[in-house]
Amino acid sequence: MHMRQAFRASILHCLSDPGEESLPSAYEYFEDGLLLVDDGNVLEAGHAESLLPALAEDVSVTEYPGKLIVPGFIDCHVHFPQLDIIASYGKQLLDWLHRYAYPAELRFADPEYAREVASIFVNELLNNGTTTALVFGTVHPHSADAIFEAAQLRDMRLIAGKVLMDSNCPVELQDDAESAYTDSKALIEKWHGKGRLGYAITPRFALTSTEQQLAAAGRLAGEYPDVWIHTHLAENLDEVEQIARQFPSSKSYLGVYDRFGLLRERAVFAHCLHMDKTDRIWMGKKGGSAAFCPSSNLFLGSGLFDLAAMHDAGVKCGLGTDVGGGTSLSMLRTAAEAYKVLHLQQHTLPATRALYLATLGAAEALYLDDKIGNFLPGKEADFIVLDPDGTNLTARRTAATTTIEEELFALLTLADDRNVAATFVRGKQQKGQR
Repeated sequence: MHMRQAFRASILHCLSDPGEESLPSAYEYFEDGLLLVDDGNVLEAGHAESLLPALAEDVSVTEYPGKLIVPGFIDCHVHFPQLDIIASYGKQLLDWLHRYAYPAELRFADPEYAREVASIFVNELLNNGTTTALVFGTVHPHSADAIFEAAQLRDMRLIAGKVLMDSNCPVELQDDAESAYTDSKALIEKWHGKGRLGYAITPRFALTSTEQQLAAAGRLAGEYPDVWIHTHLAENLDEVEQIARQFPSSKSYLGVYDRFGLLRERAVFAHCLHMDKTDRIWMGKKGGSAAFCPSSNLFLGSGLFDLAAMHDAGVKCGLGTDVGGGTSLSMLRTAAEAYKVLHLQQHTLPATRALYLATLGAAEALYLDDKIGNFLPGKEADFIVLDPDGTNLTARRTAATTTIEEELFALLTLADDRNVAATFVRGKQQKGQR
């Protein structure tokens, strides 16, 4: 028996990329809107005055006066084992990894600890309005089990994988080419396509994998073309220089991944800061996607993401929080940092385009835009209810706005999890409990 639901509030979603000009044809806004959900999928979104008269008498309407419904946020790159080291003072990337990230990940040798952190992490995603994420685990296979179990319990669409590392990292966190292949294959068979879950082959970055391990990862990618590949690319200048020394036969950092069959559709590369035009174009042609992680890039002093160059090269892009290098699981806060990063490069980020990068654009980057990202009929009903009155400051600021673009920009700049009144996954309220 299908369950129909209706939710009434202002509604905003993107139909395509609004660009720097915030093209009105790229998004839809219903000031008094109605979102109809049928058995966990979107039936229709439109003006309440048009849809209410045809609503069956047995369909109850949940009303959110003064609030804004938008699609659930999609985080294209985040590390759940680094939750407890968020906001850790350090130098740049490689120092920060050895000082904080690796010691934190050593604790995940304990399966119970992994499950505890996974549950808290998923709840925090939901508290912040994130309904889908592409997630790094640790080298331990049970870290992938833990995050998948936590997401499955809440019916979240989530992609994750165990990390592959067999060099240039603590010995206690190393696997090898054979175990990386065997463990990942077993996890793919166990979790990929189970409900709303997907698997990502996850070499941490080329620096921590031997050629043998990258070849094993590429073999897996060839055997399972519908899984994701998730790794880092060109985040830090020292890292790029070390890659050139470690892989002298590759023409570039991206070329290392391409040589081993890891550059293709459903391959998502975090950061992509220090790339040339040739590599961007090749990445776009091969179908690779980029995770734009502004909070992390600023915090670790890594560099500025060139969204315009990526767009010109045809590379699909979505926002990522990159916690724990990133400083917030909130996609609202992440979008605010993205605005600053682009402003420093003489580019703009209108509120509607920021929303696109956190919803439909991110879904396109993950090759999931046929399922999530906006409110077109048939999409999965993942959405959030934003409350402009969630804090005294946002209440005062949004009261002075005159357009939805101005109100949304104020929320992106000032809001946090207090402004997320509710998070729905497949039409069921799932905002996490503290």
